[in-house]
Amino acid sequence: MSYAIVGFGRIGQALAHAFARKNIDVTVASRRPPEALEPQARAIGPMVVAKSLREALKADTIILGVPFGEHREVAKALPSWEGKTIIDATNAFPVPEELDGLPSSAFVAKAFTGAKLVKGFNHLGAATLATDPVVAGGHRVVFLSGDDEDATARVAALAKQLGFAPVKLGKLDEGGALVHARGRIWGPLIFQDLFKKEP
Repeated sequence: MSYAIVGFGRIGQALAHAFARKNIDVTVASRRPPEALEPQARAIGPMVVAKSLREALKADTIILGVPFGEHREVAKALPSWEGKTIIDATNAFPVPEELDGLPSSAFVAKAFTGAKLVKGFNHLGAATLATDPVVAGGHRVVFLSGDDEDATARVAALAKQLGFAPVKLGKLDEGGALVHARGRIWGPLIFQDLFKKEP
């Protein structure tokens, strides 16, 4: 399984730290050329490699770490996303009117034709996400929701590998609504920093 993070701002770098801690290879890319990302990628760890967006999108699993409004530009980079799993770590705030009443991730999913999209890693602030998730005798929780059970299971396995405790919330229109901002109000589970104790 190959992984890429698209977007190398605070969230993208926080997630890159999570991969580096566990010595898992990950490609990072953004609108900037890879040379511009290389110093920061190298500083995070040797497993983090900056590449062009085109190269990064060859990965099986792609984490969206871009601002919400930029997801459509990323989606245009491939004619079809068949066979790809997209992890949507974006937050739409304030919620644009154009979402047609959909949770933001269901709206994002429409842009990535053929992909299996899982909402995840979006409810923690970047500073928290960047730190070791093994804390207080347990693991920091990440909430996941998606319409494809196999894809959600794969993302849950990745979350576990990264040291997090995945909690599945159901489908995008169910659990996704719990981490979806409404108007100027954050979803009920946004910014909830929870821990799951070891059994």
